[in-house]
Formats: sequence, structure tokens, C-alpha cells
Amino acid sequence: MSSSLIFTFIFTLCLLSSCFSSSASLHNATDENVTLRPQHEIQKLKLIREHLQKINKPAVKTIQSPDGDIIDCVPSHHQPAFDHPMLQGQRPMDPPEMPKGYSQENESHEDFQLWSLTDESCPEGTIPIRRTTEQDMLRASSVRRFGRKIRRVRRDSSSNGHEVSPELYGDTNPRFFTYWTSDAYQATGCYNLLCSGFIQTNNRIAIGAAISPVSSYKGGQFDISLLIWKDPKHGHWWLQFGSGTLVGYWPVSLFTHLMEHGNMVQFGGEIVNTKPGGSHTSTQMGSGHFAGEGFGKASYFRNLELVDWDNTLIPTANLRVLADHPNCYDIRGGVNRVWGNYFYYGGPGKNSKCP
Repeated sequence: MSSSLIFTFIFTLCLLSSCFSSSASLHNATDENVTLRPQHEIQKLKLIREHLQKINKPAVKTIQSPDGDIIDCVPSHHQPAFDHPMLQGQRPMDPPEMPKGYSQENESHEDFQLWSLTDESCPEGTIPIRRTTEQDMLRASSVRRFGRKIRRVRRDSSSNGHEVSPELYGDTNPRFFTYWTSDAYQATGCYNLLCSGFIQTNNRIAIGAAISPVSSYKGGQFDISLLIWKDPKHGHWWLQFGSGTLVGYWPVSLFTHLMEHGNMVQFGGEIVNTKPGGSHTSTQMGSGHFAGEGFGKASYFRNLELVDWDNTLIPTANLRVLADHPNCYDIRGGVNRVWGNYFYYGGPGKNSKCP
């Protein structure tokens, strides 16, 4: 999967979800708008700086990433999550009981991000947070919508995986991300740690930071292994990467319908088209090649499993593969002894069969 592609690779735990394309509108500026614009821009900049003071917490150490990101090492009890009214005064929980049947064999190493490849890490008792800049927020449609998705679901949802989002991050690097919402993306939730909610416990993984290395067409293929499950003792939804590396958790108090369990799990990719024109976006998904090209050429998910009601990992059953626009992006599933349940997916977007 090339780092120059614009796509999203997601693992989503939710009740119901759907992807959609939306169109931006262009408006002709009136004389009145032109006159008011300077004052409007001043007010917007003021709001941006106030918001940055809330989400950029004081750091005990700062790390400069090769890609230009600034990583702040923030005391774990000062992270944005604990600004939430229901989480104030709390501290991160101890690690939960792992699902039965989980094995650490053949798992990937946790140093998979660009900022930490030089053996940089945050001190114990702190977490790494990608610093948000004025430029990041100026790319958003509004201060209120910064760090939020523009799609709709009906109820609770938590997601993680990797994505490319020039609007959010200012480049086309694939980045590790999380997301949550409890009201169909209306007023709650956000990406990464851009609002209070997700509680991070790991001092070596920066959510929102660039992934490295990345797969290439007909070249090296690199996996990231992800697990989300519900702690049977406290009910929180935990996120793990690789060989037993706990990233953190979504407190159960954030949700309504996910307080007990989820009734749908989705794996796959999505493209969001925010530009007008009437034709399909030329944005690629995955490697930009269709699923039929197979290993080394198309993107894939493999070893798909679920955590059952008794905290046991089981193979996925009744897996349904679906492509909303198969002439633009498609999907092919299968099962074998090495990969278990798997599927290839992706495509070029706009082409002769996808006008």
C-alpha cells in the first residue's frame, strides 16, 4: 500500500454504519462578505488558539519526527481524555484480561511509526501525543468540526486502523488512527486524542503519527495486527497493537448501545469524496489495484477473528463481502489454513468503467 495514496483502512466496531460521499458547495462572495472577512478571520484565529490550548497539553519532553511532526510526551493523567466530565480525576486502568485463545506468536514489533524508528520514546508515566498546529485546524471546514468525520451512522461506533487524510494531517502519509462516537457523529467523538474520550496507556505509540515502513506494489508487504475487545471485568473497550502492546481503551461510560456489546463488526476501506463535479473521485483505495490481482498487488485483511461473549477468540462466521461501487473498488474473500478468513480489496477509483 503506497504512502502516496489517499485511502482509509479501518477496523470498526459498531451497531450500524455506512459510508457516503458528500459534495462541498461553492458560494459567490458578496460585497458584505468581503467587508466582514478580516474580522471573521481574526475571530476564527482566536477560536483556533483557544482550542489548541485545550488539546495541546504541557509536555515533559518533545520529540521531532523526521516527517515534521512534533510529538509531545504528556503525563498520562493530564491527557485530553480526563477533561471529559465523566472521566475527570481518573487515571488509566490496569491491563485487562486477554481473550482466551490469543497468541503472541508471529506478531509484529511495536516500533512501526516514523517518529520512533530512531529509538525515541516517551518516559514511563507519559504518553506521546502528536501536536496539533494552527495549520492543521485551518484546513478544517470549521473549528467546531475539526477532528470529526462527516459520515453518518445510527448509534455508537469505535474504529481504528490506518488512514490517509491530507485535510486532517496535511500530507499523504498513512497514519495510525482511532475514532469514536456515541451519537452518530453529531456532537460526540473525534479522531485520535483531539477531544476527551479515548484513554491512552502506551508510551511508545503516537495515535495519528505516520506508519513506517509501508507496503509497496510488487514489493515488500507489511502487516499491522489489531485487536479490539471488551474487558469482561470493567466493560471498557480495549485496543491492542501487535505483540501484546496495549494502546489504551474507550471507557464504557462514553457509550449507550456499546455498554453491553456490539452487534456488528466491519473490516474494510472507505473513500470520502468532498469535492463537487458530478463524477466519481479518482482517489485510490489501498494500493489502487483491484482485489483480483492478489498478494503483493492488492491490499488485504487476514486472520479475521471475533471475541465472543465469554471473552474467547473465534473465527469469523457469516462473513459477507460487499463493495458499494465494484467498478471503482472491489473485494474478494476466501479462507485457508495460513490466513484463516481473509479478503483482498481496493481499486483505482475513477476509470472507464467508473465514470
